[in-house]
Amino acid sequence: MSIQQHSRVLNIVGLLLLLFASGLSFFFWQKSNNAEAENNRLASEEQGLELEKSMIERGLDSLTISYLNVRLENEDLRGKAASSAEQIAQKDAAIRKIKTQGRRNLEALRKQVEELRKIKIEYETVITTVRAENDHLRELNQQLNGENVQLRDENFNLNGQMQQLAKQLEEQIRKTQSARFKATSFRVEVIRKTDKLTARAKRARELAVSFDLVDVPEANREIQKLYLAITDDKGRPISSQNPTKTTVQAPAGAVAVIAQQIKQVSLSETQRLSFSYKFEERLETGNYVVAIYCEAGLLGATCFRVF
Repeated sequence: MSIQQHSRVLNIVGLLLLLFASGLSFFFWQKSNNAEAENNRLASEEQGLELEKSMIERGLDSLTISYLNVRLENEDLRGKAASSAEQIAQKDAAIRKIKTQGRRNLEALRKQVEELRKIKIEYETVITTVRAENDHLRELNQQLNGENVQLRDENFNLNGQMQQLAKQLEEQIRKTQSARFKATSFRVEVIRKTDKLTARAKRARELAVSFDLVDVPEANREIQKLYLAITDDKGRPISSQNPTKTTVQAPAGAVAVIAQQIKQVSLSETQRLSFSYKFEERLETGNYVVAIYCEAGLLGATCFRVF
Protein backbone atom coordinates (compact mmCIF):
# COMPACT_ATOMS: atom_id res chain seq x y z
CA MET A 1 0.00 0.00 0.00
CA SER A 2 1.35 3.41 -0.91
CA ILE A 3 1.78 6.17 1.59
CA GLN A 4 -1.06 8.10 -0.05
CA GLN A 5 -3.50 5.22 0.32
CA HIS A 6 -2.45 4.60 3.92
CA SER A 7 -3.02 8.26 4.73
CA ARG A 8 -6.51 8.12 3.18
CA VAL A 9 -7.48 5.13 5.34
CA LEU A 10 -6.31 6.88 8.46
CA ASN A 11 -8.36 9.93 7.54
CA ILE A 12 -11.49 7.84 7.04
CA VAL A 13 -11.01 6.00 10.34
CA GLY A 14 -10.41 9.26 12.13
CA LEU A 15 -13.55 10.73 10.60
CA LEU A 16 -15.60 7.71 11.66
CA LEU A 17 -14.23 7.91 15.18
CA LEU A 18 -15.09 11.60 15.28
CA LEU A 19 -18.60 10.92 14.09
CA PHE A 20 -19.04 8.14 16.65
CA ALA A 21 -17.75 10.36 19.42
CA SER A 22 -20.05 13.16 18.33
CA GLY A 23 -23.04 10.78 18.25
CA LEU A 24 -22.18 9.38 21.66
CA SER A 25 -21.82 12.88 23.09
CA PHE A 26 -25.18 13.88 21.59
CA PHE A 27 -26.83 10.76 23.05
CA PHE A 28 -25.61 11.46 26.55
CA TRP A 29 -26.46 15.14 26.18
CA GLN A 30 -29.96 14.28 25.03
CA LYS A 31 -30.34 11.78 27.86
CA SER A 32 -29.15 14.36 30.34
CA ASN A 33 -31.61 16.90 28.99
CA ASN A 34 -34.47 14.39 29.21
CA ALA A 35 -33.58 13.48 32.77
CA GLU A 36 -33.43 17.14 33.71
CA ALA A 37 -36.79 17.78 32.02
CA GLU A 38 -38.32 14.79 33.87
CA ASN A 39 -36.90 16.03 37.14
CA ASN A 40 -38.28 19.48 36.45
CA ARG A 41 -41.68 17.93 35.58
CA LEU A 42 -41.73 15.85 38.74
CA ALA A 43 -40.69 18.83 40.83
CA SER A 44 -43.41 20.92 39.20
CA GLU A 45 -46.00 18.15 39.79
CA GLU A 46 -44.90 17.82 43.41
CA GLN A 47 -45.17 21.54 43.93
CA GLY A 48 -48.61 21.56 42.31
CA LEU A 49 -49.80 18.65 44.45
CA GLU A 50 -48.53 20.30 47.60
CA LEU A 51 -50.37 23.48 46.66
CA GLU A 52 -53.57 21.59 45.80
CA LYS A 53 -53.36 19.61 49.04
CA SER A 54 -53.00 22.80 51.03
CA MET A 55 -55.96 24.40 49.20
CA ILE A 56 -58.17 21.31 49.69
CA GLU A 57 -57.32 21.22 53.39
CA ARG A 58 -58.28 24.90 53.75
CA GLY A 59 -61.45 24.23 51.78
CA LEU A 60 -62.29 21.32 54.08
CA ASP A 61 -61.81 23.59 57.10
CA SER A 62 -64.41 25.95 55.61
CA LEU A 63 -66.71 23.03 54.82
CA THR A 64 -66.44 21.87 58.43
CA ILE A 65 -67.76 25.24 59.60
CA SER A 66 -70.53 25.17 56.98
CA TYR A 67 -71.53 21.66 57.99
CA LEU A 68 -71.59 22.61 61.67
CA ASN A 69 -74.03 25.43 60.87
CA VAL A 70 -76.39 23.30 58.76
CA ARG A 71 -76.15 20.46 61.27
CA LEU A 72 -77.16 22.69 64.18
CA GLU A 73 -80.09 23.99 62.12
CA ASN A 74 -81.04 20.42 61.15
CA GLU A 75 -80.99 19.23 64.76
CA ASP A 76 -83.08 22.22 65.78
CA LEU A 77 -85.65 21.48 63.06
CA ARG A 78 -85.66 17.72 63.66
CA GLY A 79 -85.54 17.94 67.42
CA LYS A 80 -82.84 15.25 67.53
CA ALA A 81 -79.29 14.53 66.42
CA ALA A 82 -78.61 14.87 62.70
CA SER A 83 -78.38 11.54 60.88
CA SER A 84 -75.27 12.74 59.01
CA ALA A 85 -73.21 13.31 62.18
CA GLU A 86 -71.64 9.84 62.25
CA GLN A 87 -70.85 9.96 58.53
CA ILE A 88 -69.07 13.31 58.88
CA ALA A 89 -67.20 12.12 61.97
CA GLN A 90 -65.70 9.30 59.88
CA LYS A 91 -64.57 11.76 57.22
CA ASP A 92 -63.04 14.09 59.83
CA ALA A 93 -61.06 11.14 61.19
CA ALA A 94 -59.79 10.35 57.67
CA ILE A 95 -58.75 14.00 57.18
CA ARG A 96 -56.84 14.04 60.47
CA LYS A 97 -55.07 10.83 59.50
CA ILE A 98 -53.96 12.29 56.17
CA LYS A 99 -52.72 15.49 57.82
CA THR A 100 -50.56 13.53 60.25
CA GLN A 101 -49.01 11.37 57.51
CA GLY A 102 -45.57 12.42 56.33
CA ARG A 103 -44.99 12.74 52.60
CA ARG A 104 -42.64 9.84 52.01
CA ASN A 105 -42.55 10.14 48.21
CA LEU A 106 -44.39 11.63 45.28
CA GLU A 107 -46.68 8.58 44.93
CA ALA A 108 -47.77 8.90 48.56
CA LEU A 109 -48.50 12.60 47.97
CA ARG A 110 -50.62 11.71 44.93
CA LYS A 111 -52.66 9.25 47.00
CA GLN A 112 -53.17 11.80 49.79
CA VAL A 113 -54.39 14.46 47.37
CA GLU A 114 -56.68 11.97 45.61
CA GLU A 115 -58.18 10.90 48.94
CA LEU A 116 -58.68 14.54 49.97
CA ARG A 117 -60.42 15.25 46.66
CA LYS A 118 -62.81 12.35 47.30
CA ILE A 119 -63.51 13.43 50.89
CA LYS A 120 -64.15 17.02 49.76
CA ILE A 121 -66.74 15.86 47.20
CA GLU A 122 -68.44 13.65 49.80
CA TYR A 123 -68.38 16.49 52.34
CA GLU A 124 -70.03 18.86 49.86
CA THR A 125 -72.62 16.19 49.00
CA VAL A 126 -73.55 15.73 52.66
CA ILE A 127 -73.87 19.49 53.20
CA THR A 128 -76.05 19.84 50.10
CA THR A 129 -78.26 16.96 51.29
CA VAL A 130 -78.64 18.39 54.79
CA ARG A 131 -79.44 21.85 53.41
CA ALA A 132 -82.14 20.36 51.19
CA GLU A 133 -83.56 18.51 54.20
CA ASN A 134 -83.49 21.74 56.21
CA ASP A 135 -85.41 23.55 53.48
CA HIS A 136 -88.01 20.77 53.49
CA LEU A 137 -88.27 20.80 57.29
CA ARG A 138 -88.68 24.59 57.31
CA GLU A 139 -91.54 24.28 54.82
CA LEU A 140 -93.15 21.60 56.97
CA ASN A 141 -92.73 23.71 60.10
CA GLN A 142 -94.27 26.71 58.37
CA GLN A 143 -97.17 24.51 57.29
CA LEU A 144 -97.54 23.14 60.82
CA ASN A 145 -97.38 26.65 62.26
CA GLY A 146 -100.19 27.63 59.93
CA GLU A 147 -102.18 24.59 61.02
CA ASN A 148 -101.47 25.42 64.66
CA VAL A 149 -102.80 28.93 64.14
CA GLN A 150 -105.92 27.45 62.59
CA LEU A 151 -106.25 24.99 65.49
CA ARG A 152 -105.81 27.79 68.00
CA ASP A 153 -108.58 29.71 66.29
CA GLU A 154 -110.78 26.60 66.29
CA ASN A 155 -109.98 25.95 69.95
CA PHE A 156 -110.82 29.56 70.74
CA ASN A 157 -114.19 29.08 69.06
CA LEU A 158 -114.67 25.78 70.86
CA ASN A 159 -113.81 27.40 74.18
CA GLY A 160 -116.41 30.02 73.40
CA GLN A 161 -118.95 27.29 72.73
CA MET A 162 -118.00 25.49 75.92
CA GLN A 163 -118.34 28.72 77.90
CA GLN A 164 -121.76 29.27 76.40
CA LEU A 165 -122.68 25.69 77.25
CA ALA A 166 -121.42 26.21 80.81
CA LYS A 167 -123.65 29.26 81.12
CA GLN A 168 -126.61 27.19 79.96
CA LEU A 169 -125.71 24.56 82.57
CA GLU A 170 -125.53 27.20 85.28
CA GLU A 171 -128.96 28.44 84.25
CA GLN A 172 -130.29 24.88 84.34
CA ILE A 173 -128.78 24.33 87.77
CA ARG A 174 -130.33 27.56 89.09
CA LYS A 175 -133.72 26.38 87.88
CA THR A 176 -133.64 22.74 88.99
CA GLN A 177 -130.90 21.97 91.50
CA SER A 178 -131.82 20.89 94.99
CA ALA A 179 -130.97 23.50 97.58
CA ARG A 180 -130.10 20.86 100.17
CA PHE A 181 -126.96 19.18 98.70
CA LYS A 182 -125.15 18.92 95.40
CA ALA A 183 -122.51 17.00 93.41
CA THR A 184 -119.08 18.59 93.08
CA SER A 185 -115.57 17.76 91.79
CA PHE A 186 -116.85 16.19 88.57
CA ARG A 187 -114.44 14.13 86.50
CA VAL A 188 -115.45 12.82 83.07
CA GLU A 189 -113.29 10.39 81.09
CA VAL A 190 -114.08 8.96 77.67
CA ILE A 191 -112.46 5.51 77.36
CA ARG A 192 -111.83 3.50 74.22
CA LYS A 193 -111.91 -0.28 73.86
CA THR A 194 -108.25 -0.73 74.86
CA ASP A 195 -108.91 0.96 78.23
CA LYS A 196 -107.03 4.07 77.17
CA LEU A 197 -108.36 7.59 77.41
CA THR A 198 -109.44 9.17 74.16
CA ALA A 199 -111.19 12.26 72.91
CA ARG A 200 -111.92 10.94 69.42
CA ALA A 201 -115.50 10.07 68.53
CA LYS A 202 -114.66 6.97 66.47
CA ARG A 203 -112.75 5.42 69.38
CA ALA A 204 -115.09 6.34 72.25
CA ARG A 205 -116.55 3.19 73.84
CA GLU A 206 -117.28 4.03 77.47
CA LEU A 207 -117.87 7.02 79.71
CA ALA A 208 -116.57 7.15 83.29
CA VAL A 209 -118.12 9.84 85.50
CA SER A 210 -117.13 10.45 89.09
CA PHE A 211 -118.18 13.15 91.59
CA ASP A 212 -118.41 14.00 95.29
CA LEU A 213 -121.51 14.30 97.40
CA VAL A 214 -120.64 16.26 100.55
CA ASP A 215 -122.63 17.69 103.43
CA VAL A 216 -125.61 15.50 102.66
CA PRO A 217 -128.39 16.45 105.11
CA GLU A 218 -129.28 13.78 107.60
CA ALA A 219 -132.80 13.57 106.22
CA ASN A 220 -131.37 12.50 102.85
CA ARG A 221 -128.93 9.92 104.21
CA GLU A 222 -130.82 6.93 102.97
CA ILE A 223 -131.01 4.60 99.99
CA GLN A 224 -131.73 6.73 96.92
CA LYS A 225 -131.77 6.32 93.17
CA LEU A 226 -129.23 8.40 91.25
CA TYR A 227 -129.81 9.01 87.53
CA LEU A 228 -127.11 9.50 84.87
CA ALA A 229 -128.40 11.62 81.98
CA ILE A 230 -126.21 12.37 78.93
CA THR A 231 -127.37 14.86 76.31
CA ASP A 232 -125.82 16.77 73.46
CA ASP A 233 -125.38 20.52 73.58
CA LYS A 234 -128.94 20.97 72.30
CA GLY A 235 -130.41 18.98 75.18
CA ARG A 236 -131.15 15.83 73.15
CA PRO A 237 -130.47 12.53 74.98
CA ILE A 238 -127.83 10.30 73.39
CA SER A 239 -128.96 7.00 71.88
CA SER A 240 -129.66 4.23 74.39
CA GLN A 241 -131.45 0.88 74.09
CA ASN A 242 -133.17 1.06 77.45
CA PRO A 243 -133.53 4.70 78.52
CA THR A 244 -135.36 5.44 81.74
CA LYS A 245 -138.00 8.16 81.77
CA THR A 246 -138.69 9.64 85.15
CA THR A 247 -139.78 12.82 86.87
CA VAL A 248 -137.82 14.44 89.66
CA GLN A 249 -139.18 16.96 92.09
CA ALA A 250 -137.00 20.04 92.04
CA PRO A 251 -137.48 23.28 93.98
CA ALA A 252 -138.75 24.87 90.77
CA GLY A 253 -141.24 22.06 90.18
CA ALA A 254 -141.39 18.67 88.47
CA VAL A 255 -138.69 18.03 85.86
CA ALA A 256 -138.90 15.26 83.24
CA VAL A 257 -135.61 13.37 82.88
CA ILE A 258 -134.44 10.73 80.39
CA ALA A 259 -131.61 8.80 82.01
CA GLN A 260 -129.24 6.30 80.40
CA GLN A 261 -128.34 4.64 83.70
CA ILE A 262 -129.69 4.32 87.24
CA LYS A 263 -127.71 3.45 90.35
CA GLN A 264 -129.19 2.78 93.77
CA VAL A 265 -126.88 3.95 96.56
CA SER A 266 -127.00 4.41 100.28
CA LEU A 267 -126.01 8.02 100.95
CA SER A 268 -123.88 9.10 103.86
CA GLU A 269 -122.68 12.54 104.84
CA THR A 270 -119.75 12.46 102.38
CA GLN A 271 -118.87 10.06 99.58
CA ARG A 272 -117.20 9.73 96.18
CA LEU A 273 -119.50 8.11 93.62
CA SER A 274 -119.08 7.05 90.01
CA PHE A 275 -120.96 5.84 86.94
CA SER A 276 -119.58 3.76 84.09
CA TYR A 277 -121.66 3.82 80.92
CA LYS A 278 -120.94 1.93 77.68
CA PHE A 279 -122.19 3.68 74.58
CA GLU A 280 -124.74 1.89 72.43
CA GLU A 281 -123.58 3.84 69.36
CA ARG A 282 -120.43 5.85 68.79
CA LEU A 283 -120.71 9.49 69.71
CA GLU A 284 -120.64 12.11 67.01
CA THR A 285 -118.11 14.90 67.28
CA GLY A 286 -119.42 17.66 69.51
CA ASN A 287 -120.15 18.93 73.02
CA TYR A 288 -122.07 16.83 75.54
CA VAL A 289 -123.62 17.35 78.96
CA VAL A 290 -123.47 14.90 81.86
CA ALA A 291 -126.07 15.47 84.59
CA ILE A 292 -126.63 13.59 87.83
CA TYR A 293 -130.15 13.61 89.29
CA CYS A 294 -131.75 12.24 92.39
CA GLU A 295 -135.45 12.15 93.20
CA ALA A 296 -135.09 15.58 94.80
CA GLY A 297 -133.70 17.27 91.68
CA LEU A 298 -130.47 17.93 89.83
CA LEU A 299 -127.39 17.29 91.94
CA GLY A 300 -124.88 18.64 89.42
CA ALA A 301 -123.79 18.72 85.81
CA THR A 302 -120.70 19.18 83.69
CA CYS A 303 -119.80 19.11 80.00
CA PHE A 304 -117.19 17.36 77.85
CA ARG A 305 -116.22 17.38 74.18
CA VAL A 306 -115.59 14.54 71.76
CA PHE A 307 -113.51 15.32 68.65
